Amino acid sequence: LTERNYTYITQKCWDYFVDLMRNVTTAELCEWKVISRPYSELQRCLESWADHLNYSYPNALAEQYIFQSHHRYFHNCTLEHPVYFDPPEDVLLAMIIAPICLIPFLVTLVIWRSKDGKAQA
Repeated sequence: LTERNYTYITQKCWDYFVDLMRNVTTAELCEWKVISRPYSELQRCLESWADHLNYSYPNALAEQYIFQSHHRYFHNCTLEHPVYFDPPEDVLLAMIIAPICLIPFLVTLVIWRSKDGKAQA
């Protein structure tokens, strides 16, 4: 009974979210300040009703609605913002090895300069 009630209510949460999203233009779909209210309302609705019905949260049904929201409304958002990846292995290796190779040189330079300073005194 609890699962059936939660299933019914989550559909109402989704319908309310879809209704709120009707006011969002396509150009605004990736702007957090615009979509944060409808998105937060969906999450709040799913979570609060689960809590009210003593139903676990997060749960598969709630996650399905969250994934559905991303698939339907926000699937193109990552394309507008740069996605950062690790550098290629050869670049990463050079970035690691270069400072390591400098350490012996700098230690030698410091020792040589300190010996040179003592000789002048």
